[in-house]
Amino acid sequence: MEQRVLGRTGLRVSVLGYGAGAVGGLMVRGSPREQQRSLARAFEAGITYVDTAPAYGNGASEENLGRALKALGARPVIGTKFRLPKAMPRDLPAAIAASLEESLRRLGRDSIDLLQLHDPVGVAEGYTLTEILGEAMPALHRLREQGKCRFLGITALGSEPALRQFLGAGLVDAAQIPFNALNPSWLAPLPPGMPGQDFRRLGRLAAAQGVGLIGIRILAAGALSGEAGRHPIAMPEVAPIASAADYATDLAHARRLRPLVEEGHVASLAELAIRFAITPPEMGTALIGTASLEQLDQAIAAAGQGPLPPAVLERVAALLA
Repeated sequence: MEQRVLGRTGLRVSVLGYGAGAVGGLMVRGSPREQQRSLARAFEAGITYVDTAPAYGNGASEENLGRALKALGARPVIGTKFRLPKAMPRDLPAAIAASLEESLRRLGRDSIDLLQLHDPVGVAEGYTLTEILGEAMPALHRLREQGKCRFLGITALGSEPALRQFLGAGLVDAAQIPFNALNPSWLAPLPPGMPGQDFRRLGRLAAAQGVGLIGIRILAAGALSGEAGRHPIAMPEVAPIASAADYATDLAHARRLRPLVEEGHVASLAELAIRFAITPPEMGTALIGTASLEQLDQAIAAAGQGPLPPAVLERVAALLA
């Protein structure tokens, strides 16, 4: 599998990353045997990056991941996250350090490769951007100095002006961005006449500053499969992120892309979605969350087909226009 450099981190990561989240659900609700088989298959195929978080199954993803990695004797590049504390009084440095220690315990590691803020920036309840920059980020840098994590990142959701300011401060090494065929604007050039600061500029802004890009929601939580049914292990209902207002609308938009399958450009809408996500050279790794080994094999095969050619990208845009 193709390996890319994740921005200024210098980390070489697989273009397709293993998502251990709750949407696909295998690492949260699957059996230990299937979890271990899935990870073994991923590593065999050349996947070298794994994404998790304490919020996925209230720690279940990290715990299951730690158990399976130990059994396999594997040490992939791992990214996890933390959330800002809601309880009062709030001690951000202590809360962040405690969250990381619990993550390390569950994962069975003494350090993590990438530690990321999981809250939306600029709209997190009760927190100003000034507090995040002035309290949370210094705490994160101290954890890095202590060897608890190698690199720092954010989930690039929230207030567009706040995200621009955050990225402009040069304090993080990576950013998770929603990027899929239904929401291609993150890395798209700004259309002529579009006023000043616009949400779609963020991907390019981050990449231009050397921030490694990690694509999330590349299948729009499953809508880009074109199928309404969901796997029994998958999350039964999923709120869209940075696409339509509801899942049904995302699904309807995805089905407008079916001519690309009928014309033989791709074997399935899922293949289209995965190849679309890995097409921009700025994208370090694009995360795929799966519910079964079969879904993982399909994703690996799709990534092996490589980026979409320009003519297909133009056809995508025309079908969604």
